[in-house]
Amino acid sequence: MKEQLEARMNELKAELESGRQMMQELDEKRSNLGYAMTRISGAIQVLEELSAGEEESVQD
Repeated sequence: MKEQLEARMNELKAELESGRQMMQELDEKRSNLGYAMTRISGAIQVLEELSAGEEESVQD
C-alpha cells in the first residue's frame, strides 16, 4: 500500500511540474504575442498617418 501511495505521489508531482512548465511557456507566448501586437498596432498607426498625409498633399 505504501508503495502505491508513493508511486501515485510521484506521478502527481511529475504532472504538477509539467503543468508549471506549460504555464511558463504560455506566459512567455502571451508576452511575445502582446509585444508583436503592439508593434503591429504601431505600424498600422504610422501607415494611417502617412496615408492621411498623402491625401492632404493630393488635395492641395
